[in-house]
Amino acid sequence: MSDVKAKYNQEDLQEFKAVINKKIARAEEDLALLKAAYKNDANNGTDDTSHSFKSFDEGSEVMNKEANVQLAIRQEKFLRDLNNALLRIENGTYGVCRVTRKLIQKERLMLVPHATLSIEAKRKQ
Repeated sequence: MSDVKAKYNQEDLQEFKAVINKKIARAEEDLALLKAAYKNDANNGTDDTSHSFKSFDEGSEVMNKEANVQLAIRQEKFLRDLNNALLRIENGTYGVCRVTRKLIQKERLMLVPHATLSIEAKRKQ
């Protein structure tokens, strides 16, 4: 019995590649917005310079920046996973479950194109 039951054909792989590239473009846009939100690009004007306004504002601004940094880190991981999926398409291992070595369902890959586990393997985790 073969280690890998089957592979997706070139037509399917091109379809997955298009989905992945679309998700990469969107993720890069989102990442750019997140980075802009946590960098010091904000207006440092003199509006509401009362001490009480300023301390509340700065505290909430720091919390927002920290949340945006965390979201940016997750977005960077998502981008890395998508790019790894493109590499798997190129080297012929895309769509094969790491655990069961069976083909991952096409429906799953269309929704989560960077998946490396089948539903069966994911449930066993």
